[in-house]
Amino acid sequence: MLLACPVVGSSQATTTPLTRFEEMKAETALRDQLPCLGCHTLNGAGGRIGPDLTTVRTRRPPAYIAAMVADPQRALPGTVMPRVPMPEATRDLVVRYLAARPAGTAAAPPPAAAPPPTGARDGAWLYARHCAACHGAGGRGDGPNAAHLPVRPAEHASRQAMSRRSDDALFDTIFGGGAIMNRSARMPPYGETLTREEIRALVGHIRSLCRCTGPTWSADGRRGPP
Repeated sequence: MLLACPVVGSSQATTTPLTRFEEMKAETALRDQLPCLGCHTLNGAGGRIGPDLTTVRTRRPPAYIAAMVADPQRALPGTVMPRVPMPEATRDLVVRYLAARPAGTAAAPPPAAAPPPTGARDGAWLYARHCAACHGAGGRGDGPNAAHLPVRPAEHASRQAMSRRSDDALFDTIFGGGAIMNRSARMPPYGETLTREEIRALVGHIRSLCRCTGPTWSADGRRGPP
């Protein structure tokens, strides 16, 4: 993330001390309502594929943290972290919580932006980049991050499970995240990071993994690309 990126909220957002109630509210949002701990660790719990949020305040300046929470791709082009839409008040609270720094602690400068990744960006490439860490390269729910999640990731290679889910349901889960489909909130939304065409490509790849189609009731009679 770059210091030139806009800071979320007011200039006081990352410097005003939090009350204990606000700290608990932020921790609850991060643990139970937002997908952050699907990838990141906080106080010993959470995923292992992103930086530890417990200590991010000692490593990065507030402007960097705010920019990354607001728009990861703009802050650090090429990052795999998706943009998570949330109410401004929630975003400001999370930024204040993550950025609160003990007196006298200096932060490291933000990292240089990595060049955007290259590749075919077809369904298989997108799946390997955004999904395999949790769902596994073959879609068996056994990715390296799966063991650190409270709910086992969906087995996209399971014909039995995936044949019960329509293409629309798969699309909506990828677009909006697990919470909107009454599934794990640790599954992040990709609707503001990937294009609709890319999400449809992911749905198509999931169908290739399970070698199945959706339920009969969801078909329009014109079998073809999702």
